[in-house]
Amino acid sequence: TDFGLKLFSQLSQSLADKNLAMPYGAVSVIAMAQLGAAGKTLRALDSAMGYSLLARGMSRQQRLLQRDLSSEEGVETASAAMVERKMSLEKGYRRALVKAFQTHPHQVDFTKPEQAVNIINEWVSDHTAGAIPDFLASGSLTDETRLVLLNALSFQALWKVPFDPKQTAERMFHCANGSVVPVHMMTLTNYFHYGEFVTTEGIDYSVIEVPYDGDTLSMLLASPIESDVPLDKVIADLSSKRIHQWRQELRRVKRQLSMPRFTFNSEVDFKSALLKMGLGDVFNMATADFTRITTDEQLCVSKIMQKIKIEVNEHGTKASAASAAVMFSRMAVEEIALDRPFLFLIQHKPTGDTFVLREVLNP
Repeated sequence: TDFGLKLFSQLSQSLADKNLAMPYGAVSVIAMAQLGAAGKTLRALDSAMGYSLLARGMSRQQRLLQRDLSSEEGVETASAAMVERKMSLEKGYRRALVKAFQTHPHQVDFTKPEQAVNIINEWVSDHTAGAIPDFLASGSLTDETRLVLLNALSFQALWKVPFDPKQTAERMFHCANGSVVPVHMMTLTNYFHYGEFVTTEGIDYSVIEVPYDGDTLSMLLASPIESDVPLDKVIADLSSKRIHQWRQELRRVKRQLSMPRFTFNSEVDFKSALLKMGLGDVFNMATADFTRITTDEQLCVSKIMQKIKIEVNEHGTKASAASAAVMFSRMAVEEIALDRPFLFLIQHKPTGDTFVLREVLNP
């Protein structure tokens, strides 16, 4: 979706260390939260995402997307909602989760946070073929946690035409910060779908498609044609319309492709990127409205995070991702501690007259 691409672009701008992200998983857990949003919070999510799963026919589209992805050989995706066992969910939200994500809520005792962490980690491990066994760190949940919305994606595919390991050689890779590092560069001479494009800012870049076995999945590689142009210029131009244009205009040509063999482990916190995209209300206890989830207590999102592992080599690609939106309720009475300088005044309420006004700097 465009929302996923915009989220990735925003993330790329805000992170000094460019992390890997899988937009599908992050968008899925945000969409699960959207199903439970109301009022201003729902309007903000609808505006940022560009669509609403609450709109007619959209839940069916989400369900079919998840089904189509899971039907691909080597691809598994699953969603889950871990709910505090004493919190009653709105029936409409239960139905919406089933309709859009084909998942029923799992009851968890968040008064035992470490036990809840273990339950969630076990679910993630089971749905990523064991690639992400420790998704949530110890201490990442508290007894104020009420709901954890989850998505897991596992992907394993062989290249349609594998790279010959004998052709892999050490070469230098020119990093964005100007440094140079040695990498194992894979090389394949073959017919590829290839094209050259121009961003709205006039930056020339190339796109080459490397298909996986079966031809329904492929990797698209984009890079600026001029070596001194930052990749951010291309990322800023990403949209579903632009990628559709790539697909339409790529042409089959013979090329020698050299690309590094690589492995990435990445952990991403989406909060700062989402704040910049106008979703501050979602994270604010005073303004968040998730009354479609429950009317028992006020809920807001504390974090939206993702862990990813990906390996690309001569044979193909292995990737796993787990995403979560953690929601909590602050039931405990919030302390206001006047343990630093403060001002006090005594006022006659009927007249509004203030007759004592004082700073307390050192009691």
